[in-house]
Amino acid sequence: MLKYSVLLFLGAFVLPLALHAFVWLSEERPGSWREADWSSAGTLPAPQQGEAALYVMEARTGGLKGIIATHSWIVLKEAGDRAYTRYDVVGWGTPLRRDSQPADGRWYGNDPTILYAARGAEAERLLPAVSAAIENYRWRNRGDYKTWPGPNSNTFVADVLAAIPEIGIALPPTAVGKDYAPGFLVRKTAAGGVTLNLGGVLGLTAGLRDGFALSVLGLVAGIRFESPALLVPGFGAVGIARAAGAIPPA
Repeated sequence: MLKYSVLLFLGAFVLPLALHAFVWLSEERPGSWREADWSSAGTLPAPQQGEAALYVMEARTGGLKGIIATHSWIVLKEAGDRAYTRYDVVGWGTPLRRDSQPADGRWYGNDPTILYAARGAEAERLLPAVSAAIENYRWRNRGDYKTWPGPNSNTFVADVLAAIPEIGIALPPTAVGKDYAPGFLVRKTAAGGVTLNLGGVLGLTAGLRDGFALSVLGLVAGIRFESPALLVPGFGAVGIARAAGAIPPA
């Protein structure tokens, strides 16, 4: 039994991660955050439009962390505003930041993607709850941030999504830290499934949108049933172009 468990772990976690590390390290990357491109990638539509908007976005992070992890953030725009407001959590200074980067800025030179979008009346309906969840984020103070197992940037976005279940999306498996909670916890996921988690180190998640996934040290392996995909450590969801529930920008 132990032999098969070891083989399963190697096949499901170690080998895919090693392959993605090879691919990642073989590509040219910025040598440091100073050399990286943080400018707007032009992913979002022009904010001058009068309608309200809500986006959940992500991009690969930099350095060796980019082998396994993405960084996620939230973008808002009230009706009538002529600019977006970006909220994300970072690992330096006060974690929770507002407009520290362009709304659709690259992260360590990596282009962002949209995981979820709502506009117009739907966004107006959701924005008060989203703003309240951001204001009530519990790990917002200096010293609260932990790269691993969390709370980190993905913990922040996951907490906001969990507070508004009607959004109904799951962060990608590469969003390391999304399942962080101190101690042992059984709870509903933002996408309507159930997760059993031990401090973000070990976890088991099941649900229609979440799929069936095992998390070990922040790495996720499993299968997603809605928008079918394999959840592969390092690579993320293999088999779909975007996360379940995502809406392309206008």
